[in-house]
Amino acid sequence: MDLIPKNIFFREIFDDLLDMPTLKSAEMMRSDIYEEGNNYIIEVDIPGFQKENIFVDYEKGYLNIKAQKSKETNDEDKEKKYLRRERYYGEFKRSFYIGDIDESQIEANFENGILKVLFPKKQAEDKNKKLIEIK
Repeated sequence: MDLIPKNIFFREIFDDLLDMPTLKSAEMMRSDIYEEGNNYIIEVDIPGFQKENIFVDYEKGYLNIKAQKSKETNDEDKEKKYLRRERYYGEFKRSFYIGDIDESQIEANFENGILKVLFPKKQAEDKNKKLIEIK
């Protein structure tokens, strides 16, 4: 049952607003984390972005991933009369706590819309250590 007649201009605007998806960074940048040998690997889906617009940094134990896409309009876009646009623009961020590691050992690769970040497992303390009593 429609409470607002379809011929009203506001109905069209209201329908468009309800139809617009809202994406959070976690939804846009879905991730898998797994271990392989002595390394951990994080794979993050970042479809539709160029390598130049993806930034990875490490700070205080956190691996931060940011992807930016700006809405660029060229002359060809100005000539088109869009009925609907569902491309996402803006900035998306994810952070993962990976602990205190040597940042020079972090490697990143971006291919086919997937960012793959590899970093070593933190070396476990020697469990054979014996505490020496102080007298």
